[in-house]
Amino acid sequence: MKFLHTMIRVKDIDKSLNFYTKILNMQLIDKKRLDDCTLYFLNDEENTCQIELTHNDETPQDGYKLGENFGHFAFGIDSFDKFSEKLKSEGVEYLYEPFDLTGKGSKIAFIKDPDGNEIELIEKVMW
Repeated sequence: MKFLHTMIRVKDIDKSLNFYTKILNMQLIDKKRLDDCTLYFLNDEENTCQIELTHNDETPQDGYKLGENFGHFAFGIDSFDKFSEKLKSEGVEYLYEPFDLTGKGSKIAFIKDPDGNEIELIEKVMW
């Protein structure tokens, strides 16, 4: 069995596509129109992770309420120095600034996507 993707509903597809492609370097690989929504499939740089952004034709005015059982997505990054520059240039702020988690050099931080989903960023000493 293979895990294929995670789906999230988004309020503003343009903002979400911009965030996931520019900030997280994901690539839009497919788009499918269904009766009441459009699905956007994004892959990570190594083609190991896929996210499906679902944009419903009828979206709640205030967006979707985040579920209490969902925690966050996690992405590995090479350097917080470079990533922080990218965030600043795109006007994205950290929810939690980078900090050393293990005492051995691995750092984590959190940001939020345009719909409020939390994203953990992990810079490990060795992958």
